[in-house]
Amino acid sequence: MNPVTFRPLIASNLKGTYIGKGKILGKGVFANCDFRKGEIVIKYDLKQLTHKEHHKLSRIEKNFVHFHKGKLFLYSIPERYVNHSNNPNTFQDLNKKCDIALRKIKKGEEITTDASKDDVL
Repeated sequence: MNPVTFRPLIASNLKGTYIGKGKILGKGVFANCDFRKGEIVIKYDLKQLTHKEHHKLSRIEKNFVHFHKGKLFLYSIPERYVNHSNNPNTFQDLNKKCDIALRKIKKGEEITTDASKDDVL
């Protein structure tokens, strides 16, 4: 069985962030402007997967699959490169499909979230 590679989805507000050198496969997401507390930093489009689709993903793509509320989701770009922090500057709002600033984020600062709240496969 050949692994399936999904073309990563590009988030609509990438202009507010950029991908630079970080800890996940050498990549991270950084603020391209200042964000206020409560402001949406990243809006994303998660691709819901069946277990069969998940099984066919390449080993690398499986790094970007998370389990939320009994469903599998493939994270797109840029949110797949948001790194974990015990002191994050954003939180995930899965209902609104976005990361929201927990505090002021300055231009050039790495965007982080508390990934321990995810069920990562």
